[in-house]
Amino acid sequence: MTERHVWKINGFVGLLAMVVFIGAGIFSLTAELIIPAVLLFVLAGVVLSSFTVVQPNQGMVVNFFGRYSGTVRDSGFWVTIPFSERKKISLRVRNFNSARLKVNDVDGNPIEIAAVVVFRVVDTAKAKFEVDNYQAFVEIQSETALRHVASKYPYDSYDGEAYSLRANSEEVAKELTLELQSRLSVAGVEVLESRLTHLAYSTEIASAMLQRQQASAIISAREKIVEGAVSMVQMAIARLQAEGVVELDEERKAAMINNLLVAVVSDRSAQPVINSSSIY
Repeated sequence: MTERHVWKINGFVGLLAMVVFIGAGIFSLTAELIIPAVLLFVLAGVVLSSFTVVQPNQGMVVNFFGRYSGTVRDSGFWVTIPFSERKKISLRVRNFNSARLKVNDVDGNPIEIAAVVVFRVVDTAKAKFEVDNYQAFVEIQSETALRHVASKYPYDSYDGEAYSLRANSEEVAKELTLELQSRLSVAGVEVLESRLTHLAYSTEIASAMLQRQQASAIISAREKIVEGAVSMVQMAIARLQAEGVVELDEERKAAMINNLLVAVVSDRSAQPVINSSSIY
């Protein structure tokens, strides 16, 4: 079922016709023309039953004796099919904030995640007749899609090569939007945007994961420090030998390398030691 336009005319034209019918009916009563008067009053009642008012960014779904006749999307005062059932559906942009969901990521770590979904109705027929309640349908499918997407990625990628929920929130949000659109198209809903609003490890493992992150950061920093220290030592020894400041044999090189590495890599500042004797 897809949306289509329904027959309608300007409501003020119908209002004028109703006034004419009522006036003609009253005139017929004064002239003692009972049957024409009754018919005119019935016609006025038919016109009265066909009046409808549509607000901006609102759709009016028209059903005639259980059959979908069409939708009025243009705002204003209208005359449409008489004796029809008319239901309003908002076409405005709306937000849905999901609850904080507890999900296992791809590594099996329990995490808490939440998202906001921006959507609007683009097909009133599907929103009204394809699902029982399109708002509840959006909420349930949004949480289902969020659980599915969150379970496909790790919370954090320690090697920095694979996608993760924390480091690639933009890509995850785009994938969530595409999955939501495929799920909600049956209800005539367009997903404009989705964003993660909350992402954290679950409370029972948050402390352990924090220690793991700190350890990973320390290891990464140490690797950079050692790499820089080795380069500095190589440069220092090369310059000493190139400028002929001192002649270094293998044992003296080893001692100097040891001292320089300890001074550069150590967490604390190096304490100078004056050696007045030979190392031999």
